[in-house]
Amino acid sequence: MQNEIVPIAHIRSPFRSKFGIPRQSNIVDSVTSVLVFEPEYRNLDAVRGLEEFDYIWLIWQFSENADHPWSPTVRPPRLGGNSRMGVFATRSPFRPNSLALSSVRLLSVDTTSPEAPLLLLSGADLLDGTPVIDVKPYIPYTDAHPDARSGFAPDAPDVNPVVCPDNLLFKLPENLRQPLIDILSLDPRPSYHSDPQRVYGMTFSDFEIKFKVLDDNTISVIDIF
Repeated sequence: MQNEIVPIAHIRSPFRSKFGIPRQSNIVDSVTSVLVFEPEYRNLDAVRGLEEFDYIWLIWQFSENADHPWSPTVRPPRLGGNSRMGVFATRSPFRPNSLALSSVRLLSVDTTSPEAPLLLLSGADLLDGTPVIDVKPYIPYTDAHPDARSGFAPDAPDVNPVVCPDNLLFKLPENLRQPLIDILSLDPRPSYHSDPQRVYGMTFSDFEIKFKVLDDNTISVIDIF
């Protein structure tokens, strides 16, 4: 009999809503998250040797979309949200099994916390509370293929200038300031939005961020509260 697949952990991250989460892992490596194992998997022996790896794979569930019907074709953001591609040629969350795969940097393994072991990560693209199905080490000689074709997403996303007045930026704890700038620089709007007068809002950690995107693609923060 096959074992039932159940979450072994969940993520604590500053992403409290889907809007604003980087569309791929490791493109905003200034954002840190913590992987918290569920009580039955909090076993130090289970992570023995993991600290020797710089990156790990997370297999996780699009929990916000788990009950959403899958679609054979989707509109990838990289194509402006107007062209359809096969779901298996994309990383869309609207999949038959709602599973995702992310490579993230392993900063440290905490073996002393009451919830130990904890995995401190950077570059994770997971919503706070996301269930994690498995953790595996990233092995460069077999997992990295730098010369591989990458279809309709051959290049890293554009990085846009961000303007945030100090009186707003300093409302954030210091450890959240650069991550916010890095996230906004990737322009979190839906690809088909282009109104420079529209005010967008996103939740980041315990803060609400309001911003506009000007005609020259500069992201202008207008309020943080």
